[in-house]
Amino acid sequence: MSSAVRVFFELSYDGTAFHGWQRQPQSISVQQVIEESIARLTGQSTAVVGCGRTDAGVHASYFVAHAQFQENPTGTEKLPSWAHLVHKLNGMLPDSIAIHAAGPVGDRAHARFSAVERSYTYWMHTAKDPFLVGRSARIYRDLDVPAMQASTRHLIRKGDFAAFCKAGSGSSTTICDVRRCELVVVSPSVLRFEITADRFLRNMVRAVVGTVLEVGYGRREAKGMEEVIASCNRSEAGKSAPADGLFLSHVGYPQEIWKRSVPEVVGAAYL
Repeated sequence: MSSAVRVFFELSYDGTAFHGWQRQPQSISVQQVIEESIARLTGQSTAVVGCGRTDAGVHASYFVAHAQFQENPTGTEKLPSWAHLVHKLNGMLPDSIAIHAAGPVGDRAHARFSAVERSYTYWMHTAKDPFLVGRSARIYRDLDVPAMQASTRHLIRKGDFAAFCKAGSGSSTTICDVRRCELVVVSPSVLRFEITADRFLRNMVRAVVGTVLEVGYGRREAKGMEEVIASCNRSEAGKSAPADGLFLSHVGYPQEIWKRSVPEVVGAAYL
């Protein structure tokens, strides 16, 4: 085996059966399952560091993680290449987790701290559909979609998003640069909410969606989103939307750190 190597993994997962990405003392997590599978395959125990910390029940159609191997596990008869490692690792992982690609990066590349942009997608449906259960939030009320769409435009800014941050999150700053935010009508009964920013606060996307839904219910006006943001008070925003409609869908890095090799459509075909 050759010298130490840091590796980026591109993956996706259905978070229904997991208590989020990060290891938990009493519950199963995506991180734990991947770390244990890598240890069995390579004989090396290594921490797998994720690009974020998705909550229980939240999914990822695109996720990046890195691991530091003390010795390069590839280039052997057992694992001649990174493609072989990915293939064998997928055979060990449950169907709810898929590794799409893996490859070496520089020693300073970090799945979380090197990322410069992230996107989340939130799916909602208003008609009963057995094929969307667990992957889209069922909405039981009529919605004023144009008002919801108007409200999303007030979120595009660089500013303080403390009103959408879960209390006790411990964030050093609540300033975020929201670069894109829109609500797309996919079909008469399916809506897709998309938001992109340089960073997200804990529970931020679900709090934003919950507030946009209140606009749709007629409980607040679209322009009222401005007042919510200005308040910097979590109690002024709406209730957090359910976890099952939320997907981490994009993570961006400087090209000198990592160039995405998986098409943007990975993991999106089920909706």
